[in-house]
Amino acid sequence: MAPDTAEVAVHAGSLRRKLLDELRERGDVRGSRVAAAFDAVPRHRFAPGATLEEAYANDSVITKRNERGYPVSSVSSPWVQARMLELSGLGPGMRALEIGSGGYNAALMAELVGEHGEVVSVDIDQEVTDRATRLLAETGYDRVRVLCADGTYGAVELAPEGGFDAIIVTAQASDLPPAWIDQLSERGRLVVPLSLRGTRQVFAFQREAGHLRSCGRTECGFVGMRGDNRHGGHLIDLSGEDLRLGLDDDQHVDVEALRSAVASSPQSTTWTGVTLRGNEGALPSLDLWLISNVDPCTRIYAGSRAVERGLSGWTIAASATWEDGTLAYLTIRPDTANDPGGFELGVHAYGPDRDLLAARLAEHVRAWDSGGHRGSVEPTVRVYPADTPEEQLAPGRVITHRYSRLVVSLP
Repeated sequence: MAPDTAEVAVHAGSLRRKLLDELRERGDVRGSRVAAAFDAVPRHRFAPGATLEEAYANDSVITKRNERGYPVSSVSSPWVQARMLELSGLGPGMRALEIGSGGYNAALMAELVGEHGEVVSVDIDQEVTDRATRLLAETGYDRVRVLCADGTYGAVELAPEGGFDAIIVTAQASDLPPAWIDQLSERGRLVVPLSLRGTRQVFAFQREAGHLRSCGRTECGFVGMRGDNRHGGHLIDLSGEDLRLGLDDDQHVDVEALRSAVASSPQSTTWTGVTLRGNEGALPSLDLWLISNVDPCTRIYAGSRAVERGLSGWTIAASATWEDGTLAYLTIRPDTANDPGGFELGVHAYGPDRDLLAARLAEHVRAWDSGGHRGSVEPTVRVYPADTPEEQLAPGRVITHRYSRLVVSLP
């Protein structure tokens, strides 16, 4: 890639400073070191297919799609990268591992650890690692070591003695493989976008008495991991493709019973009296509250036809639960009487015990609202090896995966 012309360099620098100002104003960038990294790294050089305005927008830039057109590699949104770097605690002289390459985030990490630190970046896709290697060299960050390998297993051959001071995963994961924990230093931090019963959260973890304990969190959205830690689980069609239930591998339902309930039983709807204000969106704090308090809990996905058919009030994912052949999930309706632009939360339910299950889920929503948890739910997530006996786990909601057992609890 040819060097920037003077005109391009000036314009890119202006856009970079404007982006940094936005990240500071939003609170995504808090520390001076992270600010300096964003000010130094030319993001547009890692998104050569984008315009300068696109490269410096506070949004992701897709850099590769698969044969079906789905994104498999991207330059992540700056606000997410900033929050993850802040959570990592990276500083001068530290040793860091990035799982999921692209080049730009690794360059930011290189700025944070400085010339005496180390950065290793791993990706399963040879095309991605070749591209990252080239772009890092062209921008002066060839000290980053790039490895083509399955990130599920970290980078054991390049891991320093004592482990990495920070491991930052830049792809959506559903599980935490042993290698990530084994290659983490005693005081290191693992920052990972984790799918938690269908929700997407970034958690920072530190060691605690033989397991990991979360020490920070933010929202996120990443392309999924590939390789041996790709997302498990599956979607169940409950009413064609209009209504789908997402399940983790440790969750099981009577599929035919739920399909029959949706198809043939009357809909029971309970309105909670809890209103989402116009600027609150779907409130990740409610999702986390329900994950911590409702068992089983998962996500249901409604398409536009489901809204037209009255199966749902919205087309985004919503929390859901079930019991035998009864299904209940969140819905909304406009609440113009109390808050123009706001929505009231409710529960749709189908099946023999629909009224009871709808009332139970509605009560959890009211408890979240009345208990002062709006926008403030910060669950603790602990990570144990998959073979840890139940009696050795901390109290909380247990989610069992292939590599780990997660325990989610509220303060």
